[in-house]
Amino acid sequence: MAGRSNRVGGVEPRPPRRRPTIEDVARVAGVSRGTVSRVLNGGHWVGAAAAAAVDEAIKQTGYRINPHARNLATSRANSIAFLLTESHERLFEDPNFSALMRGAAEALAEHDLPLVLLMAGSDDEQRRATEFIMAGHVDGALLVSSHRGRQSFLSEFAAARVPVIACGVPLGFEKSIGYVEADDVDGARAMVDYLRSTGRSTIAHIAGPLDTSGGIGRLAGYREEHGDAFDERLVAQGDYSRASGFAAMKELLERMPHLDAVFAANDLMAAGAIDALVAAGRRVPDDVAVGGFDDSPVAQRTDPPLTTMRQPFDRISREMVRMLLDVRDGQRAARLTVPTELVVRESA
Repeated sequence: MAGRSNRVGGVEPRPPRRRPTIEDVARVAGVSRGTVSRVLNGGHWVGAAAAAAVDEAIKQTGYRINPHARNLATSRANSIAFLLTESHERLFEDPNFSALMRGAAEALAEHDLPLVLLMAGSDDEQRRATEFIMAGHVDGALLVSSHRGRQSFLSEFAAARVPVIACGVPLGFEKSIGYVEADDVDGARAMVDYLRSTGRSTIAHIAGPLDTSGGIGRLAGYREEHGDAFDERLVAQGDYSRASGFAAMKELLERMPHLDAVFAANDLMAAGAIDALVAAGRRVPDDVAVGGFDDSPVAQRTDPPLTTMRQPFDRISREMVRMLLDVRDGQRAARLTVPTELVVRESA
């Protein structure tokens, strides 16, 4: 015989039907592969409409779940993201970020959980960080330094119920995302009141970015403490950097040369203000008293050392971790405001 025929009764056998894949389900449902995977793994972080589309696509394609793979996938990532929406330069310039990151890492270590740093200062970084988080590589995120208008990714997190706790109020998402904030308004009022108690009468303010809750709250406290005597000419804008504090102080001296005190919305800008005052021949605190906000390490390195409002960064980071783990475990997101404390040094 020349060879054995594959025909049976004269009929060519049919090739085995290809088993439907997650990609097939995603194509029929019109969603991403990651969304299908999240639905299969319990529906976490998926909107109702997307979940319904995936369920229907599973029926249409005949997709079958691999129980072993599903068991592997449903286990937690057992890590938490530290999501910083600032540039790489700001990470190293501003000591507040390292203080928060260190405190969060220490608090998570008590639960044997690592902290993953994700930078999201640019649009591309935000996209990559969002994809990383939504893919389930972490169990939630600690959001630090969110800016109104540059946080569209929060809509996706909120819709998918990704566990997120913010440091400061996440403007526009106050009702859907939990947060821990320092009492910015009361702290600013306390600083202005202290400067006034030292005999200062013309107290200026270097405000932080007004797309952040800290910038808004500290300006509000400054304004409230002045009441009807509030003068817009005594307010200049900064961006929390030392250079912006220097520029804002120069602007204030040109506009209101008789000022005798300045309250900056953070210590870095206060340090820049001292630099500008010294360059202008003004003595600190003899001619102009200077107050800051944070009590970061820079406050003890200025000349003279800086009077400031202390933010309890250790407590803030610990509370953020505690609240995030609660949300991860199914509890509702909480909101917490912690008090600040006046620290008096030689600058005022």
